Amino acid sequence: MIVKAILEWDEDAQSYSATCPELNYISSCGDTKEEAIENLKDAIQLLLEPIPEISSNNDINNRIEILV
Repeated sequence: MIVKAILEWDEDAQSYSATCPELNYISSCGDTKEEAIENLKDAIQLLLEPIPEISSNNDINNRIEILV
C-alpha cells in the first residue's frame, strides 16, 4: 500500500512529525525523518489491523457506544 504523508520539523518539540491525511490524519513523530516515517508505518499497520472477535458473552456486556 502506498499512501502520501506530510513530514514536518517541529521547532518547539525539536522532532519530526509525519502525518497521513489519506488515513484520517493518523500521525507519529521521531527524532529523525527516518524514525518519524518508521513510526508512522507502525501506526498505519496498527490502524489497519483487524479488530479481534469477541471471546465471550461477558465482553458484550462491557461494550458501549460513545458519540463524539
